[in-house]
Amino acid sequence: MPRNRDTFNEINITPLTDIFLVLLIIMMVIAPLLDQQGLNLAVPNNVEVQDVKQDNKLISVTVSDDDRYYIDEQEISFEQLEPTIKQRLKDFPEGVLILAQPEASHGAVVKLMDTARNAGVTNISVAES
Repeated sequence: MPRNRDTFNEINITPLTDIFLVLLIIMMVIAPLLDQQGLNLAVPNNVEVQDVKQDNKLISVTVSDDDRYYIDEQEISFEQLEPTIKQRLKDFPEGVLILAQPEASHGAVVKLMDTARNAGVTNISVAES
């Protein structure tokens, strides 16, 4: 005795539509969160370092090839860097000029930038010495 089976000729797209709607909602929720910026950087003008050094309103900090910090050719330990910058900021209100030697590590320069920000510096310039 043969059975009569109805053949299944159509695909039910309702579950597929539900999945796409859920993905669309997830993307709509996440998209505004992706618009955050890490650092607000101003594109620097090409200025000669000698011209900037003559401006006496900047604290000049040199980062050597072996990641040591110098202010006015005097070596400063990393622990003393923030208090020294805070003290000198009273006399040099324009900000900090970081003179990085070519072989100085990126991490040493970033640590100096973070320390300067923690000390209250608002303007930081970076140049190669």
